[in-house]
Amino acid sequence: MPLTMRERLAVTRETAERYLRSGRAEKGRVLTELCAVTSYNRAYAARLLRAGPPEKDTRRTRRRAATYTADVIGPLRKVWAVLGFACGKRVAAVMPETVACLERFGELKLTDSVRERLLRISPATIDRALASDRRGFAPSRIPTTRPGTMLKHQIPVRTWAEWDDARCGFLEIDLVAHAGGSGAGEFCYTLDATDIASGWTETRVVRNRAQVHVFLALTDIIAALPFPVLGIDSDNGSEFINDQLLRFCEREQITFTRSRPGNKNDGGHVEQKNWSVVRRTVGYARFDTPEELALLVELYDLLRLHTNFFMPSARLIAKTRSGAKVSRRHDTPKTPLARVVASSEINDDGKAALTGHYETLNPAELMRRITTLQQRLDRFTTLKETTRRKGVQAPILEHILR
Repeated sequence: MPLTMRERLAVTRETAERYLRSGRAEKGRVLTELCAVTSYNRAYAARLLRAGPPEKDTRRTRRRAATYTADVIGPLRKVWAVLGFACGKRVAAVMPETVACLERFGELKLTDSVRERLLRISPATIDRALASDRRGFAPSRIPTTRPGTMLKHQIPVRTWAEWDDARCGFLEIDLVAHAGGSGAGEFCYTLDATDIASGWTETRVVRNRAQVHVFLALTDIIAALPFPVLGIDSDNGSEFINDQLLRFCEREQITFTRSRPGNKNDGGHVEQKNWSVVRRTVGYARFDTPEELALLVELYDLLRLHTNFFMPSARLIAKTRSGAKVSRRHDTPKTPLARVVASSEINDDGKAALTGHYETLNPAELMRRITTLQQRLDRFTTLKETTRRKGVQAPILEHILR
């Protein structure tokens, strides 16, 4: 194996001392040895030995000029923020349509050079460029689902053979608790419904997990979906496993199934959206006042537009196991809108209506309004927490000051 430049310099430096102390005949042999070890030209090697090698490699390395400079990173940060701080693969997948949309509404003003570089930036480069901007957290959570035993024998456990997940209309549903770390008292829940084929996600806030509120929220979601509902799969909570929802599904000819008790992965699609859509937007704070309920209603009206029209997601298309290693293969990330428009479950008029609605939406303005509502929710939460702490500490202080 040939020596590296660092190793050649080290060998030459040690040989030079012996070369300078040697006689004429010995110098020739030393020079021959050095050329054999380092592959130097004889004249070059002799010049190094007479003058002594440099202390370090003085060769200048030519560096390629940066392609993605600040004039590209700035717009990239804005696109990334509009897309909810998604990963590089998802951002790159919808970069052309997102940039075009932002330019149409005057949110971005790009030169031809900046636009060309922004549209061809790779997912890995996006992640590297935005690495210092990423922030994450993993707050604690508590389980709130209580099993419903009523009618469980009438609602079959879902099996993959019974569902055609390639068609739009098969939903997974779940409740997300906004308990703030304490299951005491009454607090709000989010009903999350996710279509498996398209990833279309609808969220509705309910004041508690009572059957009547959950059922009304679910029927509102079904009415808002751009495609007919063919199947519903829930967990075993009593808010879903009840006679009212069972009779509704039988009347509307909707397949109603449930997951296996204790197996959250059976509802993996909606569980993932519980985090990426609900928790990343409103966090794990406690919401239990009418003001917070009203803010969540307003927030979810905007969030459904941002999630379904602009946020891309990738679907798992293959999973193979080799010993302990599991390899997963995903398709190209697409927005739920793109998947719905490409499906055959919607007629041309429905597709035209969705596309027309998309062209009226400014994703940057949606994000600004969502952020404003998030800040208002945070202020409510902070005020409640301050009031609660004062209420707890006041009796203690009075006792100490007596």
